Amino acid sequence: MFKLFSTFVYDFPILNVFHYITVRSFLSFFTSFFVVLYFGPFLIKWLAKFKIKQNIREDGPQTHLKKQGTPTMGGWIILLAVTISSFFWLDFSNPLVQFLLFILASFSCVGGLDDYLKIKSTSSKGLSGKLRLFLEFCLSFGFLIYLIMQGYISTELHFPFFKNAAIDLSWFYAFFGSLVIVSSANSVNLTDGLDGLAIVPLIIAISTLMIFSYVAGHSVIAEYLNIPFISESSELSVLGSSVIAASLGFLWFNAYPAQVFMGDVGSLSLGGFLGALAVVTKNELILIVIAGVFVIEALSVMLQVFFYKLKGKRVFKMAPLHHHFELSGIAENKVIIRFWIVSILLAVLSLLSLKLR
Repeated sequence: MFKLFSTFVYDFPILNVFHYITVRSFLSFFTSFFVVLYFGPFLIKWLAKFKIKQNIREDGPQTHLKKQGTPTMGGWIILLAVTISSFFWLDFSNPLVQFLLFILASFSCVGGLDDYLKIKSTSSKGLSGKLRLFLEFCLSFGFLIYLIMQGYISTELHFPFFKNAAIDLSWFYAFFGSLVIVSSANSVNLTDGLDGLAIVPLIIAISTLMIFSYVAGHSVIAEYLNIPFISESSELSVLGSSVIAASLGFLWFNAYPAQVFMGDVGSLSLGGFLGALAVVTKNELILIVIAGVFVIEALSVMLQVFFYKLKGKRVFKMAPLHHHFELSGIAENKVIIRFWIVSILLAVLSLLSLKLR
């Protein structure tokens, strides 16, 4: 829509303001936030009316049983807000934007199918884990191959905190990048177990990567900070602002005690978006720090499964890690806020990599 405004610039010079990334980022932010705030109550009522509700694991913390029946699949409202905001303020001709929108849309479909199967079976088991990973990997891999072939994305892997440290993975990069995206999506999905636990670290992580994408899109700043210059990346700030604001709006309803859960449709799509944003801005490795909360949550599950199969013993009282803290007697809202604090600390640490090179 902003390009339509461009046709009237000669008649109305004030419309030239819409060419500025910063202006469109702010407009995108507020558009997304108020769309969620306005349509959120209607969506929650609709989900409750059609009994699209969360099924709680019986082997989980007993305090969670009271959440049985809370409307789920609220992630659709985030995607609706991003779609509306993008229509007005985003440049769809940008190939990196196309990739991120594709990941959001395709991963939301995979997550939506998973949610549907859970609701239909009235259990916490949905799509087969292996099938879900396979679909996510294929979707990521196919588009990354296209971007590499067209020269829109570099196959170099850059090491943060080191000056001019990079290796060229060549065509293997498509595999590596896909692995980053799929891992990010499923790590967020594992973390999404408490009210507001996943959405705030997501907001913090995406905000941090948005800063990276903005500076990477300016040749002078990129050269000064010794980071790879990515000519198309500045536009990602507009899309990132939209996703952040939509997530913030969702938190309005998802904060403890939650009125709605985002479901796999939200956690997989936003997690995939986070991973894809790290890939296209060449921050794949620093993502480990930025998304440290999600990484630790995923590792806790992997360690639990590994040691249980190896020795028949559990490392944690329950995995993911947030359940371990709950069963250790820490109140749910305290666990949530402490995870938020850790996310902020990790974001600040990751920003140091911009200068320490």
